[in-house]
Amino acid sequence: MGLNLQLNAGAIAPEVAVLLALVACLLVDLAGERAASRWVPPLCYAGLSSALVLLALQWNAPVLEPSFLGSFLADNLAIAFRGVVAASTLISLLLSWRYVERSGTPVGEYAAILLAATLGGMFLCGATDLVSIFISLETLSVSSYLLSGYMKRDARSSEAALKYLLVGSAAAAVFLYGASLLYGLTGGATGLDAVALALKTSASPVTALALVFVLATVAFKIAAVPFHQWTPDVYEGSPTPVVAFLSVGSKAAGFALAVRILVGCFESFDAQWKLLFTVLAVLSMVLGNVVALAQTSMKRMLAYSSIGQAGFVMIGLVCGTEDGYAAMVLYMAAYLFMNLGAFACIILFSLRTGSDRIADYAGLYQKDPLITLGLSLCLLSLGGIPPMLGFFGKIYLFFAGWADHQYLLVVVGLITSVVSIYYYISVIKMMVVKEPQEASDVVKAYPAINWSVTGLPALRAALIGCVIVTAVGGILSSPLFTWAGDAVAGTPILQQALASGGSLSIG
Repeated sequence: MGLNLQLNAGAIAPEVAVLLALVACLLVDLAGERAASRWVPPLCYAGLSSALVLLALQWNAPVLEPSFLGSFLADNLAIAFRGVVAASTLISLLLSWRYVERSGTPVGEYAAILLAATLGGMFLCGATDLVSIFISLETLSVSSYLLSGYMKRDARSSEAALKYLLVGSAAAAVFLYGASLLYGLTGGATGLDAVALALKTSASPVTALALVFVLATVAFKIAAVPFHQWTPDVYEGSPTPVVAFLSVGSKAAGFALAVRILVGCFESFDAQWKLLFTVLAVLSMVLGNVVALAQTSMKRMLAYSSIGQAGFVMIGLVCGTEDGYAAMVLYMAAYLFMNLGAFACIILFSLRTGSDRIADYAGLYQKDPLITLGLSLCLLSLGGIPPMLGFFGKIYLFFAGWADHQYLLVVVGLITSVVSIYYYISVIKMMVVKEPQEASDVVKAYPAINWSVTGLPALRAALIGCVIVTAVGGILSSPLFTWAGDAVAGTPILQQALASGGSLSIG
C-alpha cells in the first residue's frame, strides 16, 4: 500500500495511453504495409485522444502527490504543456499520412517514432528529478533525430539528421556535465527539490557553472540564439510534418523544462539567469525576425520565425510574475494552432507542386483559395495582427513584460513584431495581389484539386480546424485566459516563486 502511494502511477495515465498506441502501431506494422496504412491512423487517434481526455480529468487535482518516488509531478503546468505536446502530435499525424505514403516509407514505423518523441516530451514536462529529466530529454531527442532523417532517399534529410544528431549530442553532454555538478552540490540527491535546497546555501562558482550548462541545454531545446544554428538546416531538410511537430511539441517541452529547472532550482540565482535569458530573448527576437526577411524557402522562413517566436515566449519567463507565466502558457497554446495551420498549407502546396519556394506561391489565390485563405490567416496571426489569436497572445506577453518593467524586452518585441509582419505580409501579397499573367510557372501548371486521395481528408480537417481556432480563438479567448491562469495557480513551484518574490536573490 505504501509503495502504491509513493508510485502514484495514475499520474502517468495519459503517457500510458500513448505508449499503448505506440506498441499497437508496431504490432500492426508487422502485418504488412496494407494493414498498417489502414489501422495505424485510428490507433494513433485513439491513443492521443485518450491521452488528452485523461489530461483534462487530471486538471485542478485537489491533492498533488509526486509520482515514482518523487521523479514526476502532474501539476497544472505539466498538464498544460503535456496537452500542447499531445495535441501537436495529433495534428502533425493528420498532416503526415499523405506525405509519408507518397514518400514510400513505412507508416507504422513513422507513427511509432513520432509517438516515442511525444512520450519523451510529455514526461519531460512533468519530470522533477535529474535522472528522469535526462531520460525524457534523450527519448525526445533520439526520436527527433530519427524523424529528421526519415526520408532515407533524400540527401537533405540525411544531412539534416546528421547535423541535428551532432549538435544534439553536444547539448546532451553539456546537460549531463551540469547535472553532475548539481548532483555533487546536493551530496548525492537527484530530486529538483533537493537541488533547490542545496543551491540556497551554496553560492559557489561551481553553481554558476552548472547554471550556464543547464541554460545552454534549455536554449538549444527552444532554439534560442546563439544555440539556434541547427534549426534552419534541420527545418529545411527534414520531412515537413516532422518540422511541424519539432516547431511546437519539442519547443513546448523545452519551455516546461526551463520553468522546472530555472524557476524551481535556481531561485537563489534569480537575477543571474533572468539577465542571461533577457540577452537570449533579445538576440532571438532580433536575429530570428531580421534573417527571416532574406529567406526564399518557406520552411527556412518559418524556421527563423520560430526562433523569433521563442524570443517572445521568453519574455513571460523573464518576468517571473503570475501574468508572465500565464502569458507564456497561453502563447504556446496559440502558437500550436497558428504554426501548425501554416505548416498544413505548406505541406498541401508541396504535395501538389513539389515546391517550397516562396516565389512559387505567386498568384495562388486563382487556383487554390483554401491554401491562400488558410496560410494568410495563420501568417497574420503569427505576425500579431488583430483580431487573430496570436495578437491576444502577444498583447498579453507585452502587457506582462511592461507591468514588470521589462521595457527593453517589450520595445524590442514590438519592433521585431513589426519586422515580422513585413515578411509574413510579403508572402500573402505574393499569393493574392499578382495579376493572372504574373503567376509563377508552378501555379500555372497547378494540378486539379482532388480531396478523395488517401490522407488528404485528414490533412484538410487539420488545416480547417487550425485556421478556425486561429481566426475565431482571438475573439473567444476568455476561456484560454482562464485556462492559462489556472495553469499557474495549480503549480506549486510557481506559487512558491511568486510568494518569495525574488527575496533570495544573490547580487
